[in-house]
Amino acid sequence: MMLPPLSLYIHVPWCIRKCPYCDFNSHQAAADLPEDAYIDALLEDLKQDLHWVQGRPVSTIFFGGGTPSLLSADAYSRLFSGLRQHLTFTPDIEITLEANPGTFEAEKFADYRRLGINRLSMGIQSFQPQHLSALGRVHDRDQALTAIAQARDAGFDNFNLDLMHGLPGQTLEQALDDLNTALSFAPPHLSWYQLTIEPNTEFYKYPPRLPEDDTLWDIQEAGFALLAGKGYEHYEISAFSQPGRAARHNLNYWTFGDYLGIGAGAHGKITVPTPGNNSLQILRSWKTRLPKDYLNPEKTFLAGTEKIPETDTGLECLMNALRLREGIRRDDFIARTGLQPAQIAPTIDKACQAGLMEAGEWFRATDKGQQYLNELLALFLPEE
Repeated sequence: MMLPPLSLYIHVPWCIRKCPYCDFNSHQAAADLPEDAYIDALLEDLKQDLHWVQGRPVSTIFFGGGTPSLLSADAYSRLFSGLRQHLTFTPDIEITLEANPGTFEAEKFADYRRLGINRLSMGIQSFQPQHLSALGRVHDRDQALTAIAQARDAGFDNFNLDLMHGLPGQTLEQALDDLNTALSFAPPHLSWYQLTIEPNTEFYKYPPRLPEDDTLWDIQEAGFALLAGKGYEHYEISAFSQPGRAARHNLNYWTFGDYLGIGAGAHGKITVPTPGNNSLQILRSWKTRLPKDYLNPEKTFLAGTEKIPETDTGLECLMNALRLREGIRRDDFIARTGLQPAQIAPTIDKACQAGLMEAGEWFRATDKGQQYLNELLALFLPEE
């Protein structure tokens, strides 16, 4: 039985300041980050997860946060040395690091590139001063523009720019100006997504006034048209890329691949063959959330694991794969879930009849299905 491809996610939990919209596991950084202790903990955490590698090479690595660019190049050098002692990297491995403008300098960028980090994901969010302020960002427009130029000068020919739309008080013209500014750098990849208010955030407690639904729709339609006109492929609900430059790490998530998760609050998903009956167990794992607990030698890194019930594996796979414009190949669905399409055929037929899904060699959402994705996925929920 062939196992899915394997990726590695590494979480760096510190930020200069917590943004009011952010529901990720991030914590305000102290003046001196415990870099050495955190690298030691990451490598020990990895050692305890090595039994889940099952002989596979790692094809992508993603440093998320928090703000991974707060860590020094020396810290990453020591981390990579340890990673390579325990893991095999594929020759074409994609290694992405999230970075925020204002948390690095040109020299650090160049050092990151020399270490083998070959893709940056920069959290720009907006180029408008009033919107950056409303979002609680620590950078300004000039720092954002400088950071993008510095990344390219440091040798990063593969990078993503994160932009939000539907911001408090944002007009259609302002949203398109943000997009046009980003496009002036010809980024290989753009993540362009609508601001949503998540529980356990400052915006949830004190909701800002967001644009009306008609304005949100106009922004989305005009933005899609602008990106298409510039040759960007809309390959996932909020992801756009130049041809051949899709985010491979995220594609592995969306197609139900496996990934180890190390670091404070990191999550993982692993496929484990069941001896003797040629079936699969799919496990979710999560790590100790608070940095002080993660760094405490008296506490464990692994906070918990759970097996995904067989009745849920189809939904778990499709809730990610149907975000992709091309969906998931039928054979990959079978291999990743251990299910046969016949087991969910009645639901697939119902979704197809409703015009929400297409099924053949590929399972994919129609344009209508992507617009009403929650309704489509609800069809695959197990019956009470």
